[in-house]
Amino acid sequence: MEKIVLVDGNNLLFRSYYATAYNGNLMKNSKNFPTNALFGFVNMINKIITEENPVYMIVAFDKGKTFRHKKYDFYKGGRAETPDELKQQFPVAKELLTKMGIKYYEIDNYEADDIIGTFSEYCNKDSNYRGLIVSSDKDLLQLITDEVDIKLLKSKDYIYYTKKSFIEDYKINPINVIDLKALMGDPSDNIPGVKGIGEKTALKLLEEYKTLDNIYENIDKIKGATKNKLIEDKDSAYMSYEIATIVKDAPLEININDIKYLGPNNEELIKMYEELEFYSFIKKMDIKKIKPLEKENIKILYDLKNKTITKDSAVYIEILGTNYHTSKILGLSIYNDEENFFIPFETLKNNPNFLSGFNKYTYDLKKIYVSLKHNNIEIKNITFDTLIAGYLLELNVKDDIAYLANTYDYQIPFYEEVYGKTKFTEPNIEDIAYGAILKAKFIYETQKDFEEKINKENMKELLYNIEMPLSYVLGDMEYNGVNVEKTTLQKMGQELKIKIENLTKEIYNLAGEEFNISSPKQLGEILFEKLQIPYPKRKKESYSTNAEILNKLKEKYPIINLVLDYRMYTKLYSTYIEGLSNSIASDNKIHTIYTQCLTRTGRLSSIEPNLQNIPTRSEYGKLIKKAFVASKDSVILSSDYSQIELRILAHVSNVESLIDAFKKDYDIHAKTASDIFHVDINDVTSNQRRMAKAVNFGIIYGISGFGLSENLDIPVQEAAKFIDNYLESYPGIKDYMNKTVKEAYLNGYVKTMLGRKRIIPELNNKNYMIRTQGERMALNTPIQGTSADIIKKAMIEVANEFKNKKLKSKMILQVHDELIFDCKNDELEIVKKIVKETMENVTKLNVPLKVDINYGINWYEAK
Repeated sequence: MEKIVLVDGNNLLFRSYYATAYNGNLMKNSKNFPTNALFGFVNMINKIITEENPVYMIVAFDKGKTFRHKKYDFYKGGRAETPDELKQQFPVAKELLTKMGIKYYEIDNYEADDIIGTFSEYCNKDSNYRGLIVSSDKDLLQLITDEVDIKLLKSKDYIYYTKKSFIEDYKINPINVIDLKALMGDPSDNIPGVKGIGEKTALKLLEEYKTLDNIYENIDKIKGATKNKLIEDKDSAYMSYEIATIVKDAPLEININDIKYLGPNNEELIKMYEELEFYSFIKKMDIKKIKPLEKENIKILYDLKNKTITKDSAVYIEILGTNYHTSKILGLSIYNDEENFFIPFETLKNNPNFLSGFNKYTYDLKKIYVSLKHNNIEIKNITFDTLIAGYLLELNVKDDIAYLANTYDYQIPFYEEVYGKTKFTEPNIEDIAYGAILKAKFIYETQKDFEEKINKENMKELLYNIEMPLSYVLGDMEYNGVNVEKTTLQKMGQELKIKIENLTKEIYNLAGEEFNISSPKQLGEILFEKLQIPYPKRKKESYSTNAEILNKLKEKYPIINLVLDYRMYTKLYSTYIEGLSNSIASDNKIHTIYTQCLTRTGRLSSIEPNLQNIPTRSEYGKLIKKAFVASKDSVILSSDYSQIELRILAHVSNVESLIDAFKKDYDIHAKTASDIFHVDINDVTSNQRRMAKAVNFGIIYGISGFGLSENLDIPVQEAAKFIDNYLESYPGIKDYMNKTVKEAYLNGYVKTMLGRKRIIPELNNKNYMIRTQGERMALNTPIQGTSADIIKKAMIEVANEFKNKKLKSKMILQVHDELIFDCKNDELEIVKKIVKETMENVTKLNVPLKVDINYGINWYEAK
């Protein structure tokens, strides 16, 4: 999950200015330019980057008057004029952000809040993103969701609000902050609200009636002066509601790809710091003086006939594009302390054996291995990989080497800066060679430092015996790909189209007219105006028809269920039928990419496309797996670890009853229910088993009573009691949890059984909610990370066995605890034996590892 940090730029600059503007005695440089707001602003931005480590980041600014001013001329009236000394610092702040590698944005007619609201929707619509808003403006609390948190700045610290913690504090849902503002108003924005109603009364009303609409629908139940105030100022309340509502669909000309955090341009940033006389920031940067590489010293070799390399060297491959299965290789650079040169790809292709000798250091072993393999070039003797080492050391590694290199103060241009963001254009050969050798230079000159750190952290086993060998296994899986029948997808697509067409007709019949069902605006008007379905919230400029709204209504109104089905089927069609079809290569296969160095737990993930996320909840989602078929004279074989994380938990907590249950191959959820409810295992009800299953899996993630209550739809008190009973039944688990969290606080990190380390800075945070989040990470990582390590080790050993026995069957997919093979019919028995024995014996625990094996003509039948 990639973090998006959304910063309220106006808010930070104003806070910085007034925090240091004592009696007009402003901080200025020697040219008499005010710098107090800028100094505080840079401090805060640096702190945000250090604490949050964003993948994407944007700082939003206001830009003059907005649609709110045009509609309500009193909006923000009465505010003091912005001081000239602060106005002067705004453009400089924006320039500083650019040098820091951070996107800033402003747009006519909208506020910074609206920009933040619009970007927060990326997180709500795509589970790959997690949002964090940074501001002291309470208006932004309305944007908190399950996917978006807020760091609400205070005078000396901040409050970190998740949806759960916000509800605990305010006793209302975050979206009802709009209703709160409508009632109590906001003097800072000149929002009137209801005269005489303050925060306490407003919260009490909303706690009982939930929304502004519901308050007025139940106005006769409200007594005394409060009722009179509400009646008298009803128009003001609804007007205030409209003003206070943050826009989530502002017409931005940028998207998520435009706000990727690139890291600073240190050279340009230092110049600005020197002009502003921010010498303390320069000192903190601790820039190392690295001897530059002169362009005139670079050699481009077009002839390799008499060329040999005898020294260990860094090797870096330069490709045009992001998907190395389809991208053009531009060339390859070699660097050691005696020589460096660049080999254009055509030259290398004419000398394919050149790379078979000498030891090599690389960055992204899998990428170079697969790229060259697609061109029938074999690379051997890779003895170190900087990307994997950096990942294990939890450094800033990404697909572009510039991220890591620049933190080591090797000034390497980012890939997008050289080749462009959307349309990749090829620069001249000299510039390609220069950039590639700069990268190889970084790899070579830092290799010993990385190796020493790996040794110091006792992660040699992980680097050399797991992650680096795994790169080849994953590379072969990507290269081999998985057969996908486009005709099967097309057939399913036709069936889905018919379902969608039938649903469309039913919806039109109930609506009484045709309209664009996919248009939230048109759908809202049909549902809430024409059909008069009671809208569960106050109408803004348009009705919301998101899942939260529709799920509240689906039990009473048949058209709502039809709309939800329509959305599910259209998403299946667009994302999986069309999406997968478009990913099928000319060999009728999909070649997904495994991101080996991404997650903090060590789990693999899959992109372009994501084959670990094929839907399993709906029957049609499951049927998509029918398109993943075996090659000729073969079957698809699936081998799945059974409850591996629970088995690891039983092992590390040493709970005898759980260990015994796994040894006797009991239904572990029924056994847990038996222990907790004190009934015979044969008398466990399906509901008791369901509850036991929820806590069995939830306990691994440090689930709370609140979380379990939501999962099981039971009261929080009952859920909390259930967890207490579980821990009383298995005191070893409670002891393990307490010990793990205590050691995490003491050490600042946790480790898996194989030594994978995860630093948890959240444990040192002053905010209670963040510390609690850190504790959950401390509990989960050793379990989930060990599971990831085990299956990685199994993949390597299975691949080696296949190679040793010269089998034609191939491992083609990994989906967390499951390995999928294209298995030749005449090798079925030996493959089943190798896979099962290897996976079940790859490591020894106090409980047996169990693997379920199934096979069929396609992935669907193999489950």
